[in-house]
Amino acid sequence: MRSSAPSAAASKADIRRLSNAERSAYFARREAAKVLRCVLQGDARRRAVGSVKSLVYSPSVRNKRATFALVCQTLKHLPIIKQILEDADIVNSKWKRKEDLLFIVTYDVLFGQAKQSIGDAEKFLIHHKIKLQSALEQLLSRKKANGIDELTAIYQTGDAPKPRYVRVNTLKLDIGYAMLELDKLTKVQKDGLLPDLLILPAGTDLHDHPLVLNGSVFMQGKASCMVAAALRPEPGWAVLDACSAPGNKTVHLAALMRDEGEIIACELNEQRVNRLEDTIRLSGASNIHVVHGDFLNLTPSVHPYNKVQAILLDPSCSGSGTSAERLDHLLPSYTAGHAADGTEIARLNKLAAFQKKALTHALSFPSVERVVYSTCSVHQIENEDVVQSILPLAASLGFRLEAPFPQWSHRGLPVFEGAEKLLRTDPLEDREGFFIALFVKEHVDRHGGIAPAFSTRKTNRRVSGSTKKRFVTGTKLSRSSNHADQLKSLRVI
Repeated sequence: MRSSAPSAAASKADIRRLSNAERSAYFARREAAKVLRCVLQGDARRRAVGSVKSLVYSPSVRNKRATFALVCQTLKHLPIIKQILEDADIVNSKWKRKEDLLFIVTYDVLFGQAKQSIGDAEKFLIHHKIKLQSALEQLLSRKKANGIDELTAIYQTGDAPKPRYVRVNTLKLDIGYAMLELDKLTKVQKDGLLPDLLILPAGTDLHDHPLVLNGSVFMQGKASCMVAAALRPEPGWAVLDACSAPGNKTVHLAALMRDEGEIIACELNEQRVNRLEDTIRLSGASNIHVVHGDFLNLTPSVHPYNKVQAILLDPSCSGSGTSAERLDHLLPSYTAGHAADGTEIARLNKLAAFQKKALTHALSFPSVERVVYSTCSVHQIENEDVVQSILPLAASLGFRLEAPFPQWSHRGLPVFEGAEKLLRTDPLEDREGFFIALFVKEHVDRHGGIAPAFSTRKTNRRVSGSTKKRFVTGTKLSRSSNHADQLKSLRVI
């Protein structure tokens, strides 16, 4: 249908006739439209000029609280608003040039407080309100949603809620038996990518299930399970988990290695060390040594670290890939890591600096053949940018990027040549936003093998309830030993 062109703003006389609340709402919608335009334009370029908060709290915006609420709510409902406008078929090319205001006012007409017909957009949409409401009802019916909250949740997380993933701890239980036991409770299927991962319906509560309580299965997301699997440690190897707590990836490594070889699990925070120990005990793994200390303080040339063949580096990060409730999560610019709020950028820069330092350190271990760098962040600054900054050093040390899970469709952002070898999980499609980079050393000489990094005595290898401390060097080591000075900042359990 053809609609009248949007004319200039409402006349001053019309505005004066409004109540104070109506006048404030009228101007807030205009200010919100300007902010939304900046956000969407930045989103289209995949580089935001500012976060929603920083744009709203600029000096030019007068009604900050109302404007912020309108922008946030419109973004939250934007896929629904776009679908309703398309289904109602009321927007011509002239109105499309002012779609930012149209989105704001549509939200306020359908879900907010817009009732007066002052302002061209308000007049236009209130005139077509019946069509808009009809389109909304049809959308609710198509999506089988019982209300706007449920419909919003569907659009934010996809057409299906996140399934319950369960990793079978193969140190304790056969995968087939785990399926039989869990099938008594609900429908179970195998994951197509990871053989030890099972998929249960969303919302399945397993917290009190015997298999969970005894460590036979771990409730662990698919993306998290992909990290250890990407490293592909071989049984008998010496492996280092650089930032280990809470330990789910650590014990997954132990299972992949069939409890053979040695794993050094490094953790700086004492409370998290306690959590890590609990996870190890629950798993039944006997080849894990917990090091209470800073990974950056480990000396790569000192035994046992000079024998480490694989390193899993999952350092502190923003956690943005697991923050499904953040509004910026809806934007490609957020996925690319370009939120420009000053405080957030400063935090991300600080995290990225640590991540670069940690990855540089990981690549310096003399016997290391494979290094996985992973985050649960969607930000480019913590992911592709960190990897790109390390590539010259990695190449000089003989490392190249290798694509983990080549069949996986979501790869790194195309910001440098070779980024297609990086792996991302999509926060919407995969319900989590993880990042994995795999560095592999070329021309590895395996002749003669590599000697075990630790003693194979169970008394020295098992994490027990005892509070007795040991330095992990294959033999008992007193503080007066030659290695004590190099390990003086570490407490090994």
